[in-house]
Amino acid sequence: MLDKTYRPADVEPKHYQRWEEAGAFAAHVDSDRDPYTIMIPPPNVTGSLHMGHALTFTLQDSLIRHRRMTGRDALWQPGTDHAGIATQMVVERKLEAEGVTRHDLGRDRFIERVWQWKGESGGTITRQLRRLGASLDWPRERFTMDEGLSKAVRKVFVTLYREGLIYRAQRLVNWDPKLHTAISDLEVEQREVKSHMWHFRYPVEGMADTFITVATTRPETMLGDSAVAVHPEDERYTALVGKFVRLPIVGRLIPIVADSYSDPTKGTGAVKITPAHDFNDFAVGQRHNLPLYNIFDRDARTNDEVPEAYRGLDRYDARKQVVAEMEALGLLDRIEPHTHMVPYGDRSGVVIEPWLTDQWFVDAATLAKPAIEAVESGRTRFVPKHWENTYFEWMRNIQPWCISRQIWWGHQVPAWYGPDGTVFVAESAAEAQAQADAHYGAATALVRDSDVLDTWFSSALWPFSTLGWPDQTPELARYYPGDVLVTGFDIIFFWVARMMMMGLHFMGEVPFRDVYIHALVRDEKGQKMSKSKGNIIDPLNLIEKYGCDALRFTLAALAAQGRDVKLAESRVEGYRNFATKLWNAARFCQMNQCAVVPGFDPKAVKETVNRWIVAKTAETAAKVDAALAGYRFDAAALGSYHFVWGTFCDWYLEFAKPILAGADAAAQAETRATAAWVLDQILHILHPLMPFITEELWQQLADRGGAELMLQSWPALDGLADPAAEAEMDWVVRVVSTVRGVRSEMNVPPSAQVELLVAGLAPERAGWLVTHGELLRRLARCASITAIEAGALDAHRSGAAQMVVDEATLVMPLGAIIDIAAERARLAKELAKLEGEIAKVDKKLGNADFIARAPEEVVAEQRERRDDWSASAARLREALGRLG
Repeated sequence: MLDKTYRPADVEPKHYQRWEEAGAFAAHVDSDRDPYTIMIPPPNVTGSLHMGHALTFTLQDSLIRHRRMTGRDALWQPGTDHAGIATQMVVERKLEAEGVTRHDLGRDRFIERVWQWKGESGGTITRQLRRLGASLDWPRERFTMDEGLSKAVRKVFVTLYREGLIYRAQRLVNWDPKLHTAISDLEVEQREVKSHMWHFRYPVEGMADTFITVATTRPETMLGDSAVAVHPEDERYTALVGKFVRLPIVGRLIPIVADSYSDPTKGTGAVKITPAHDFNDFAVGQRHNLPLYNIFDRDARTNDEVPEAYRGLDRYDARKQVVAEMEALGLLDRIEPHTHMVPYGDRSGVVIEPWLTDQWFVDAATLAKPAIEAVESGRTRFVPKHWENTYFEWMRNIQPWCISRQIWWGHQVPAWYGPDGTVFVAESAAEAQAQADAHYGAATALVRDSDVLDTWFSSALWPFSTLGWPDQTPELARYYPGDVLVTGFDIIFFWVARMMMMGLHFMGEVPFRDVYIHALVRDEKGQKMSKSKGNIIDPLNLIEKYGCDALRFTLAALAAQGRDVKLAESRVEGYRNFATKLWNAARFCQMNQCAVVPGFDPKAVKETVNRWIVAKTAETAAKVDAALAGYRFDAAALGSYHFVWGTFCDWYLEFAKPILAGADAAAQAETRATAAWVLDQILHILHPLMPFITEELWQQLADRGGAELMLQSWPALDGLADPAAEAEMDWVVRVVSTVRGVRSEMNVPPSAQVELLVAGLAPERAGWLVTHGELLRRLARCASITAIEAGALDAHRSGAAQMVVDEATLVMPLGAIIDIAAERARLAKELAKLEGEIAKVDKKLGNADFIARAPEEVVAEQRERRDDWSASAARLREALGRLG
């Protein structure tokens, strides 16, 4: 017998261990089943499970479990990312506690320490994924720094270099002055900063008392100015284009150029151009062939490119000195308060400097063309479709991809330099040495490039490198391309686009057919979760408190396409109650000897109520199947929820009680077998979303011979529709639901037995009223249900609640049970209060200033409140109408 209470903490580890030890998650490369592949977005080896992980891995696991059950050979490829900068920082902090730096150890010994840390602490995230129930094929686990993937990285780098698609150049990058490395845009955090806008007057050469005023938020960069730009159509400056200004403090002449980058409606319409320290200015500099003056060193201190009095200054000290000298020269026009976005390193916490430096780049524009075409032609599709626009926007405006990083942990660039700077790119040191010896005609010492590759470079190869490429393995032939990638929108460019480029270039095929983009998990008010707001929800805490299935089901139920997930702990608690409801229903079936009957044929049942539930079960299995296939996780969750809680527990089991307690042995036996069969199908249907409780119940409710629910077939329930039974029992449900709803609205005490008069019934339904009269009376708590002629209704309307179900009118006399006048007054008071609240919200939403200034989530919350209140007001008006 099942325990009275379901205890997730006892059940979950037991089943996960059993599944894993039994190899239940494994893909079978020699299988004759159709393959189905999902590549895990590899979490950082430094990471721990957060709510974004919980969402994406729940959705992936739901898909993979569903496809296994539908007969596919499912590979869910696990692995972790070496996370170059993040991992190096973790290990450096540990060394710092020991009073040691990486430079004290040297590169080789430092790398050894990182591998040691990875071995001891790097498995946190994978252990946590197991707690989430993620059915990954763990023996295939890969790491972006393992030898197989390193081999793929070297092969790709060398191939692209020889094709002219990787090159070394001096360009602007996001430079972190604390970490001393280039970083990607994803590692740059834009923060709103209250600062100033300084307006400087630059004297026009050869024109006495003529100045052009420029505005800047970074006065110190004027020391690196190469030009002043004005818009070609700005008539104020037409006569000045082609002339020069004398750059104050520095003294050099710089041209006034016409360029559409300058916005004539902003400030003075003239902008200073510093190509070596601003990405937009760099583009202007390239268009006008301007010189680049790099005025900072790697610490963001001024270098020898600036006047002697400014050398060696921190950038902010240089700022103060520049402003002071410009003021002393009479060239400071004005200073205005100014709030703007400033880039910070998300790990170092310091302001990022656009810095001109030698780096390795990928010609992303060339690689992007086939990747754009693949989405345009539908070979890869985005779900929801609108994310294609984001993809196209990025890809059609793509810049060279900086792939080098000035750190030690990562894939070291496979390039070696000769004494004269000649570069030799090769897959091994021996190959590079052979190239060099041939080039120089003698054995020549080489120095390896000290940079490592951007983490996204190795991640871009993930869909095929994890399957053994560049070797032509059976796995590669079978599981590439993947079926779907499930990921967040924030890495469409950083990861999705780069996998598309690399997959098409090296495999000749897209890496995945579908890209499902899930939304952000926000707090219940719609705010982004952050440490500073103190609103982070830890998924592990929720699992501990409510069980894994409750969290998974919540996330799936809230994962509507195109809408952010607003997560409240109360929702998880609610779905924990759903798990309890399922457990109690199973216990009820068990206590009533509802046991699985071998060979049970659902098509053979005769009782109307059993035919009805069999048809509803088949309908639900088909709907959930279609929803999961279409990435409509919310529809899958809510469809199964309403069927289990409502149709099965609240209706069918109630309908079945009189039969189970009755004297008809044949009807009893059929109902017991039907209930057990339906419960069995429910466990199959719910399994992808709630794997633990379903497996536990499936094992306990029958002898399964050691089999696992997760490896059973998805219910194939064709040919079980029964329109006649469905029409009859659905009518019973509608009548009872309507009466219960009105009783609740009218504050009729639950214990009160009311009369119900029914007029206008169609002949067929009049027969149903007789057949199910006792059931209707019991479930609607009616003393009697009486069919009357339509003409007799008027005599009963006074002091009664009126309802319409299909063609029939139902009248419930309430004068003897409640105070009708008091009830009317109560409903009217509640309605007036709601209408007042609606009016307040309408005033807010009608205020253009509120809409413009209030945070997006606040506006959305107000609109949701209005919708809820409007629905409640409509129900109150309906209730008043019933008493009217």
